[in-house]
Amino acid sequence: MNDAKISDPVITLTTGPVDAYPEVLRALSRPVFYDYDPAFLAQYETVNGKVQQAFHTSTPPVILQGEPVLGLEAAAASLIARDDVVLNLVSGVYGKGFGYWAARYAKEVVELAVPYNEVLTAEAVAQALSDRPDIAVVALCHHDTPSGTVNPAVEIGAAVKAAGKLMIVDTVSSFGGMEVLPEAVQADIFVTGPNKCLGCPPGLSLLHVSEAAWEKIAANPDAPKDSILSISDWRYAHLASNPFPFTPSVSEINALDVAMDRYLEEGEQAVWARHALTAAACRAGIQAAGLSLWAARESIASPTCTAVALPDGIDETKLRGLIRDRYGVMLSSGRAETHGRLVRIGHMGPTARPAYALVAVAAFVGGMQAMGVEGLDLGAGAEAAMAVIDAH
Repeated sequence: MNDAKISDPVITLTTGPVDAYPEVLRALSRPVFYDYDPAFLAQYETVNGKVQQAFHTSTPPVILQGEPVLGLEAAAASLIARDDVVLNLVSGVYGKGFGYWAARYAKEVVELAVPYNEVLTAEAVAQALSDRPDIAVVALCHHDTPSGTVNPAVEIGAAVKAAGKLMIVDTVSSFGGMEVLPEAVQADIFVTGPNKCLGCPPGLSLLHVSEAAWEKIAANPDAPKDSILSISDWRYAHLASNPFPFTPSVSEINALDVAMDRYLEEGEQAVWARHALTAAACRAGIQAAGLSLWAARESIASPTCTAVALPDGIDETKLRGLIRDRYGVMLSSGRAETHGRLVRIGHMGPTARPAYALVAVAAFVGGMQAMGVEGLDLGAGAEAAMAVIDAH
């Protein structure tokens, strides 16, 4: 057994969990109130209102007490009925994964897929819906994090609505870091969480549910009730006058309360802008140093994650370990089909600051050089990143 102590990373530049904002960490240390204490009941209703304000929705959101995989699985279980045909849109590992949940509940899952360095188009979605008019529900992963690519959710949502279908949209790693809002993308169930771009620890799911989705859930005899997967159990739980289905995560609500204050006070446009600037500087630095983006085109690359393609022969696990040991910087691997083929640099929440782009470029290029990759130019990478920042 190896008893050597593994040191903490100096800087975590991953795609989640991300480092939390300092004020969020302080909020986690607040006293844990009894969930039926009037002070907590009032706070919960207030926090729900702050999320609604950030969502720009006309109806209150639902907060589920578990990290966003709960929200995604609950969406599948609640909205998809046993006679439904589901169109699952796949541009990466997470989009593909939703299809496995959908298959548990649907009569049939139809898949529309593109290579994992590409994105879907509204035209292809419209054609798929035309080919199969029996499709009832469409599922889209907006930012497929293991690929670092962003699908055109507004355009796809318009195509789905034109065909009269319901849509589930996964925005777990995009909401709060770029412009994606439930009603703008015409989502019927919009799933996100505070543990990425909002700078909280993982522990909650945030959902928008449209009136059409509520009607479908109510009519679905298999939709979970009295269950951890139930969305409908929590529909009115935000009201201080109503009971909770089960004990909410009081500490996580404290953290979310502060995170929403921070987001709303800074202003969404400003938050989105600093995520975008950080990513742009990082992409410029990575490419100028002699490396390549995983995304087929820079125009589809995410402002919350830069996925860097690895040259043949580079062991991704060894590379990330070397970067962590030598520079104290923790980066993310790929997942499933992208594992071993790319490394991801996260720009989310507290690390969506341009200075972290310089840290990422230096650590990544330094690690590649230490692995024996020749022809890289760290100076050119740093200059290119700085040029983007200085031009802002």
